[in-house]
Amino acid sequence: MRLLIIEDDRDAADYLIKALREVGHVAEVARDGEEGFALALDGDYDVLIVDRMLPRRDGLSLIGGLRGKGVRTPVLILSALGQVDDRVKGLRAGGDDYLPKPYAFSELLARIEVLARRRGGVNDDTVYKVADLELDRLSHRVMRGDTELILQPREFRLLEYLMKHAGQVVTRTMLLENVWDYHFDPQTNVIDVHISRLRSKIDKGFAKPLLHTVRGAGYVIRDSAR
Repeated sequence: MRLLIIEDDRDAADYLIKALREVGHVAEVARDGEEGFALALDGDYDVLIVDRMLPRRDGLSLIGGLRGKGVRTPVLILSALGQVDDRVKGLRAGGDDYLPKPYAFSELLARIEVLARRRGGVNDDTVYKVADLELDRLSHRVMRGDTELILQPREFRLLEYLMKHAGQVVTRTMLLENVWDYHFDPQTNVIDVHISRLRSKIDKGFAKPLLHTVRGAGYVIRDSAR
């Protein structure tokens, strides 16, 4: 999943980004309400995680502004304001869920997954399938036929992005920006190493390869029989 965290507490935001990336999600952060509003308005996110007390624009105003612009991305409000009246105000402002601080990361993760599932249905938005290869974004389960494949978090993110763009050539720049969150070329062979590891897991021992290198262009996941 691609998530936007709108949180001005740097330590809290950094902890959450690290935890979400460790389980394979792509997480970005906005440090104030105006920046968060602009990113949420223009970006394609699965879930927004919004603090209420933000500089420049408070969380409830931000959510109301997004709803007024027709943005229906699910919002999880994460706030130290945890009384019943606070939660009611948050939900009435357009939030889809409300989790008071302090929180358990396992609960936050479960709530995010529920919001993503509600958004569009598991089959449409959270399960990708190419031939007999299937990836479930919510359960983080990858199957090839009857065999479950065990991937590391970065391998999962790489496969998720490739399968999201199945049949399309994905360039190295696209992978650096969307899988590694790099907006520059690190001048390493990190992509080659991970592609090699991923290919050995999803293709080795199976009847036909699905992960292909397009020389001089990038990589593509496709059913080679088509």
